[in-house]
Amino acid sequence: HPDEVFTRAPEPAVINPRNPFILEPHLACAAYELPLTHDDHRYWGDDLDDGVRSLVQADKLKTRRRRLRGGGDEPIAVWAARGIPGRKLGLRNGSSAEYRISLEDGTLIGTVDEGRALSLVHPGANYPPRGQSFRVLDLDLDNHDAIVEPDDGDTYTQARTEIDISVLDVDDVRSVGRSELHLGAVEVRSQVIGYQRKDARTRKILGNETLELPPQQLITRSFWYTVTPELLADAGVPDGAVPGTLHAVEHTGIGILPLFTICDRWDVGGVSTALHADTMLPTIFIYDGYQGGAGIAELGFEAADRHLQATLGVLEDCPCADGCPSCVQSPKCGNGNEPLDKHGAIALLQSLLEPGSERGPKPPGAPARVIDLRSERSRRSD
Repeated sequence: HPDEVFTRAPEPAVINPRNPFILEPHLACAAYELPLTHDDHRYWGDDLDDGVRSLVQADKLKTRRRRLRGGGDEPIAVWAARGIPGRKLGLRNGSSAEYRISLEDGTLIGTVDEGRALSLVHPGANYPPRGQSFRVLDLDLDNHDAIVEPDDGDTYTQARTEIDISVLDVDDVRSVGRSELHLGAVEVRSQVIGYQRKDARTRKILGNETLELPPQQLITRSFWYTVTPELLADAGVPDGAVPGTLHAVEHTGIGILPLFTICDRWDVGGVSTALHADTMLPTIFIYDGYQGGAGIAELGFEAADRHLQATLGVLEDCPCADGCPSCVQSPKCGNGNEPLDKHGAIALLQSLLEPGSERGPKPPGAPARVIDLRSERSRRSD
């Protein structure tokens, strides 16, 4: 679909000012510069009062009354903690903490946000910035430092991750074809348990290593699909193929999602499971990769009909026999791209979309041969 490069409208910017992980630090920075007043409702609406209350309870703001020139007074909120709040915030992402990546002599190579550090710069990992290759010698969790040395680039590493996801709250539900789509808050718990070292040319696995790293927790936003056993039966997906089928839909759906939500694949994660404890059904989660969510899940929920049609289009158009990096495979998959069932994914999406909804023309922008599936947060399929 090369015409999409020149004909598509500019993408919308995505922002979620109600995210408490963004709202409160933003209010703290604003109060440090000027006292907050009721006039600031024009910027934050009703969220202003909730944010100020939370910061006051945390002893970061204090409320006072200020005299007005025309008489009377008004309440204000002023910065009351030590230091400059802006120095604790990163401009590249919502995380307030970053890991420094440097040589043993202290030369800075780069930085990575806390949420991705354990999977990218764990001990033994290959880190490839700007076409170079480095191998991680040590990861200091207390000081947020990764020490690296130059590497020949003949191998690369892929982290293996255990992940679990729980539904905290459901905000909206609607039908998409024969599936039920949900939007809400989730808790994602993940732990890097090891990694594979692979040949950079052949992708052959050269070794498996174990790691003992602390688990991580992410409270964020997600949209998720539930499918019924009847739908899987109608699609001809046997029980043994369900995990691979859902996993393949998840990978492909994440690969095409940036077309609809102006995000990078690193901005989202996915989990698919043949039976989820909260839904009691086979479920595919796609979640926002930032604490509190950045608005990506909401856009995915709104575009779900077109998103699933495009996902099916990618699978149907890809000329590979059983799945490849252009459709279902992801080099960043925490399960080593196992199991994956491309044919089951096609059958499931065809059955999901055709009987319960008009598929219509394929939406623009489903390029099977040029999709970059190189970055996806890890998942668990069973």
